[in-house]
Formats: sequence, structure tokens, C-alpha cells
Amino acid sequence: MKIGVFDSGRGGVAVASKLRALLPDAEIVSIDDNEHVPYGGRSAKEIFTLTNTALQPLLDGTFDTIVIACNTATTNAIEQLRSTYPSQHFVGLEPMVKPAAEVTKTGNIAVLATPATLASSQYAQLKATYANDVTVIEPDCSSWAALIEKDQIGSIPLEETIALLKNQAVDVIVLACTHYHWFEDAIKKLSGESITVLEPTDAIRNRILDIIR
Repeated sequence: MKIGVFDSGRGGVAVASKLRALLPDAEIVSIDDNEHVPYGGRSAKEIFTLTNTALQPLLDGTFDTIVIACNTATTNAIEQLRSTYPSQHFVGLEPMVKPAAEVTKTGNIAVLATPATLASSQYAQLKATYANDVTVIEPDCSSWAALIEKDQIGSIPLEETIALLKNQAVDVIVLACTHYHWFEDAIKKLSGESITVLEPTDAIRNRILDIIR
């Protein structure tokens, strides 16, 4: 099994690492687009162009599937990628709104995502389909990906953000940007047992196996 993993920046490394643990027999090749990261403040057209260009090393026909390990690229570009390369399997990451809505008990969930993901039509459709009966809170994370790329995680206001979400009775937090996987453990520690933190790596593994089968 040969799997390509793409992200705009360092988030793909975290996803690839987890996939290697979950799929130890797979050959996993990870690439990024550090020259143009972050994608979160760009237009949908620009995101597709950058993603398509960066993906070329993985489009040689030897990969069983390519993981778009970037919520921003998935929500803004994956459908066009599938149209452009119909013989290539793509697995995307989209905000886990559906599972969050299914497990919340307070009816309040938080989605941590880039501005481009939050503005995408795919994200709007997810909310319209699955979140009609819940309140979706979207704290400002617009600078987070760039700070992670600069190794300035300490500048991200995690404590303030989690405290704000607790005050709003949030009991599910969705990590909708793979960059945020770098401080998933810190978010879980700050959130405590009263908040469930969702990230999509297990779901990606299951989808890959479905495709391979």
C-alpha cells in the first residue's frame, strides 16, 4: 500500500506520523508547500492552484490514495482535484461537524479552523446538514497556523480560548486544521474530562482501508 500525504505546512507531518503507526505496513510519502503556507487566508481559486501544483510529485500513478491532510485544501479544492484526476483516489479532511453534533450533550460545539475553511461552501453545507440543532462556535484562530510554522506555539492563546469555550458550555471541540494537531495534547489537558476533542486520523485510516479493499 502506497499513500501520499499532502498539507500546506507542518500539519501533514503529524498526520503522516499517526498514519504510520496505524498502518505500519504502508509506504507513506509526505509533502508540503512551505513556500506558500499558510493557505487559510487565501481565495478558493488560489488554494486550488497552489494545491494542484504542490501535488504533482504524488500524481505519478503509483499511489493507491492521496490524503489531502489539510482542511483548507479539502474544503476548497478536493472536488476540483477529483474532477481533474478521475483515476486517482483522494481522501480529504473536512471539519468533524457531524460526529461533534452526534456526541454533544450541551448542544454547543466549537470548530477550530482557518478563515478559508470557515468561509467555504463545503463547511457551510456540513453545518446546514448536521448542525441545525446545535450551536457552532468558531473562535478566532486566524493566526494560529502561521505561528505554528514559525515555531511560535507559545504565542497562541490556548488557555484563553479554552476558557472562553468552557464559559459557553462547549463540550466538543473539533480540530479542523491539521496544524493544530501539534498541540492536541495541550488542548485536551486544558479542556479536561468535560470536553471531547475530535481529530480525524482514525477516520482517515478507515477510509483508506475502504478504498484499498
